[in-house]
Amino acid sequence: MLRKSFLIQVRKGMEQEYERRHNPIWPELESIFKEHGVCNFSIFLEPSSGFLFGYLEVLDEETYRRIGDTDICKKWWKYNTEILICEKEDDMKGKELDLREVFHMG
Repeated sequence: MLRKSFLIQVRKGMEQEYERRHNPIWPELESIFKEHGVCNFSIFLEPSSGFLFGYLEVLDEETYRRIGDTDICKKWWKYNTEILICEKEDDMKGKELDLREVFHMG
């Protein structure tokens, strides 16, 4: 099992909307995650900055990366660009920064 984490940033004033869109997440997207070996997925908000810290566990990197090729994932990314900080205005998904694990206590 691989542990992964990322940072994204929600636009100021859109924090509640971001949370609403994730509770519940689309059932089709949840199924895609599970089919691609994702489990133990959490997202945390740091309210003063709008940064979102995501943590998830995946079976393997290659299978995980294929999630982005699915139509439902692309639709989800696009649906959320209006509430997330993006690199460019016409981006298909919010700006996501992958984090490198530097410590783990199991």
